[in-house]
Amino acid sequence: MRESMEFDVVIVGAGPSGLAAACKLMQQANEAQRALTVCIVEKGSEVGAHILSGAIIEPKAINELFPNWQEMGAPLNTPVTEDQLFMFLNEQKSIQFPNLCVPKTMHNQGNYIASLGNVCRWLAEQAEQLGVEIFPGFAASEILYHEDGSVKGIATGDMGISEYGQQKDSYMQGMELHAKYTLFAEGCRGHLGKSLYKQFDLDAKSDEQHYGLGIKELWDIPADKHQPGLVIHGSGWPLGKGTSGGFFLYHTENNQVVAGLIVDLSYQNPYLSPFDEFQRLKHHPVLKQYLEGGRRISYGARAITKGGFNALPKMTFPGGLLIGCNSGTLNFAKIKGTHTAMKSGMLAAEAVFEAINNGCEGRKELMDFDNRFKSSWLYEELKQSRNFGPAMHKFGTMLGGTFNFIDQNIFGGKLPFTLHDNKPDYAQLKSIHDYDTIEYPKPDGKLSFDKLSSVFLSNTNHEENQPCHLKLTDLQIPISYNFPAFLEPAQRYCPAGVYEVIEEETGPKFQINSQNCLHCKTCDIKDPSQNITWITPEGGGGPNYPNM
Repeated sequence: MRESMEFDVVIVGAGPSGLAAACKLMQQANEAQRALTVCIVEKGSEVGAHILSGAIIEPKAINELFPNWQEMGAPLNTPVTEDQLFMFLNEQKSIQFPNLCVPKTMHNQGNYIASLGNVCRWLAEQAEQLGVEIFPGFAASEILYHEDGSVKGIATGDMGISEYGQQKDSYMQGMELHAKYTLFAEGCRGHLGKSLYKQFDLDAKSDEQHYGLGIKELWDIPADKHQPGLVIHGSGWPLGKGTSGGFFLYHTENNQVVAGLIVDLSYQNPYLSPFDEFQRLKHHPVLKQYLEGGRRISYGARAITKGGFNALPKMTFPGGLLIGCNSGTLNFAKIKGTHTAMKSGMLAAEAVFEAINNGCEGRKELMDFDNRFKSSWLYEELKQSRNFGPAMHKFGTMLGGTFNFIDQNIFGGKLPFTLHDNKPDYAQLKSIHDYDTIEYPKPDGKLSFDKLSSVFLSNTNHEENQPCHLKLTDLQIPISYNFPAFLEPAQRYCPAGVYEVIEEETGPKFQINSQNCLHCKTCDIKDPSQNITWITPEGGGGPNYPNM
């Protein structure tokens, strides 16, 4: 029997949606002079440790949550001053499209370049001042249910379990956290959220969800190259035919820039390595002009949900809600998800507080949330962008971009039809026999680097003697099927060197180096056999991103 604690609301994940929900809940409770107990469990060693985003933040949601956020010291210090919205690259040159020719959703006037990790740290401070309890270093590993099937809460994972399932000297049993309502704000491809999709058939009426892998580096650059507030977006080289995505370069404060590449996980070429594509990209003159002479100080990677409006699941179920990127609220047409994640959490908080204030005990479904969501600017914004992603996938960068310009700039996202894209990302991968091998250049140690030195900069660490958190449904599939068909793509799509195929006398062997895992979830998404399941490791493990 595990020990248990009782709360009114338990929130899984201290990202922007979970923290915004917690703050909004307590604001309402304090205003109504009503006692309310709210706790957040966060698997990272601290709030912000696992948070990774570009990030350009649209302040719409934070304006609503904390209208005086500037006086309160929110770390939004670098307004966008110059917007180079779209560059199309070939190997040596670039074409910059006039901003007037770019869908208006991508414009960044009034937005801020920021570290989302630092924003979450600040939101956590506000939440705690309002009375929220935050438990970092504790991973929610299991959903608890009442006898009637409604969600009862969560259990945190046991700590101090050896690789072979034995209790070590450091063993500490997990705890049960019970609540009237549980909000799941784990981020993209949350493993409890994935379980809820199946339990309650939440995506029965949704299009297939789609994903991208975002890889990001933080650089110190010479002061004479630094232009605070400069934003550059683009696509093209080095990504080849059948691969879509785009790069970003943002000049933030303190003579720093963030550079990154998003590769859509619908790519087809099994030889493609998103990590190596990004390393190659930095040698292009558009990026090299700023990075040369600088010093890379941090690295990270994270999958992002990009299916948009068409792929939104049913977010409510008895006893809880899915919010933020756990439900896919990112607006791909804006390449932004912070303001939408926060708003989804705030709407959930309003529905939950009203129910609790009216005496509801949580076992009934919060249908009021749907009404709030559908009457909000969040719903309208996502609906107007519903064709953006499918157009890019169906028509490619140029034709898709033209369609989106017409859809967004001329029709305001209100064309009388909806495009759909229902082939899952993992099913897009083609055989090695359809492609030539990609020969990636050796990293120079100045602009481009190898995976292991990159993982080192992410401060990633896991207790080595613990059960592997990357579960294979069938141990034979990586070598018996994935290797002959795709040369086992896990060793290339993983941006952290977690997966290797080692040649031994008896033949190839599949090896998992789970110590390296950045918790990006790409393997759970892209494995062509859907044989890999990511679950939470021991709490506190994983990356520790500073200023990311």
